[in-house]
Amino acid sequence: MFNQNKLRAQMVLKGMSAKDLSKALSINESTFYRKLQNDGCFTRQEINTMIQVLEIEDPADIFFAPELA
Repeated sequence: MFNQNKLRAQMVLKGMSAKDLSKALSINESTFYRKLQNDGCFTRQEINTMIQVLEIEDPADIFFAPELA
């Protein structure tokens, strides 16, 4: 399960908008939002890019979070 709130918090912490991050991922901004809303259907390459760009220290906490009840 993907933790959308933690990813958004990391984006705010690093001062990046969805537009900025979608450019870094080389995808359309609407595609980024769609992936963000649909339980994080990001590719491995997109996840790796987000880890680097957002300087995520614990990727498992965001991208492999336990499912919320």
